[in-house]
Amino acid sequence: MFLYHVPVTLSDYMVERVKTGIEGLDKALNGGIPYKNIVLISGGAGTGKSTLCLQYLINGAKMGEKGLYISTEQSKQELYKTGASFGWNLEQLEKSNKIKIAYFDVVESDNFLEKIYELYTSFEPKRVVIDSLTTLTDSLLVTGMGKDGAFSMVKIAESISPIPKTERIVSKNLLYHLLKKLRLFESTILLTSELLEESKGLSADQISEFICDGVVVLKSLALGETLNRTLTIKKMRYSSMDGGIKSYDINDIGFSVQ
Repeated sequence: MFLYHVPVTLSDYMVERVKTGIEGLDKALNGGIPYKNIVLISGGAGTGKSTLCLQYLINGAKMGEKGLYISTEQSKQELYKTGASFGWNLEQLEKSNKIKIAYFDVVESDNFLEKIYELYTSFEPKRVVIDSLTTLTDSLLVTGMGKDGAFSMVKIAESISPIPKTERIVSKNLLYHLLKKLRLFESTILLTSELLEESKGLSADQISEFICDGVVVLKSLALGETLNRTLTIKKMRYSSMDGGIKSYDINDIGFSVQ
């Protein structure tokens, strides 16, 4: 049986933790993710970001905690198929109101922040996943939120200073808006980000790693016929953690960390 809250003494106060249910990862996190932290799960294609996030919600459901999965890349049916490959019946979990899966088409949708908040307030999950932050941020750059929110701030700034503001500054403003909204949630949140092999940063935008409370980087490298997968916790606010390189595997029952 899993336990949800694990009190751990840290710097003379108690840290409330949320177990991922992935034993090796929880051990490296000194018991789990600090409650209400926003954690970036970053990695290249095929590294298992979505699998880890789905398993986080599945394990939460086993602990009696509702989970919300917001996808901007895979449809609900595609996620059902992914879950089924690991023996997870996501459709049944949705019917029993233990998880909710919402797909946002980034081409046709807008007002993402309002929609995400409406989903949260109606479902009241303890765990939230947004997969992926990369496509969500890109879409916000061309929607009303970008025009009315971050872009308006950039225009005000440019009226004071004639120096043109870069897309990086606009993206940073968008990310601050997003995280400000997410911090209203009484939830512990995972966000995924694509990471190119040659990237110098820890996310596609190279900004998220500084704003999020935690960063977990997944990497895979083919060595002959062997696929070497490694996980590194680069950052976790309000907690001590094991930042060493860990091996992980994705098998027929899901994501496991050595």
